[in-house]
Amino acid sequence: MTSSFLFLSYSILLCLVCYQTVAWGPVDPTRYFVSLPLNQSNFVIQRPYDVPEDQRYSFVDGVHKLWVFETDKPHTPTSQTGPRTEIRINGYDYNSGVWQFEGYGYIPEGTSGVCIMQVFGARPHATTLMLLVENGTLSYYGRQVLVPCIYGRWFRLNVIHDVDASTVKVYVDGVLKIEAPGRGGTFHYFKCGVYSGKERSYYMESRWKGIKVLKRCSR
Repeated sequence: MTSSFLFLSYSILLCLVCYQTVAWGPVDPTRYFVSLPLNQSNFVIQRPYDVPEDQRYSFVDGVHKLWVFETDKPHTPTSQTGPRTEIRINGYDYNSGVWQFEGYGYIPEGTSGVCIMQVFGARPHATTLMLLVENGTLSYYGRQVLVPCIYGRWFRLNVIHDVDASTVKVYVDGVLKIEAPGRGGTFHYFKCGVYSGKERSYYMESRWKGIKVLKRCSR
């Protein structure tokens, strides 16, 4: 076996390894999608009903900061849900097509027992998707771990909801973490922030920047 043949074989093997690395690495989930116009008027802040907005939400230097306490009231006097401070994205409710939420999130250490992002609307359930943080772990409804430790760093989150195919895909930093079935429903919209569950920490916070709503265009 000549040295030139060995070199050629090694080069081919190296190319195959490089191809596999690129193919299985992060992708751009926004390909074939169009980003829709968003401004601050599209961000409806749901917060404990008995406190002013600026005591649970701030928007500084492009960063939305949302926080809530375990002892806070719900967002309306008649609600039976836990305390929350969430951005409800208004103006882009949908009932068909392929839609996407994109945002860069940050969860400080200690925040636990909280939903940080939702696709609202389902039947007979209330939501099509809930992403939970419990003791630093990001999960799908607390059933499947998506990221073992999400604390203390900015991460890119992309959620794609194909209503007609009844599927939801979740990407973190460009890597597909789960493809789950849809859960029915006749209308949907996106939410992010902090929505507390039963086993919650005393203080809960999330931060978001670069929030986008996108819709798939024709290829």
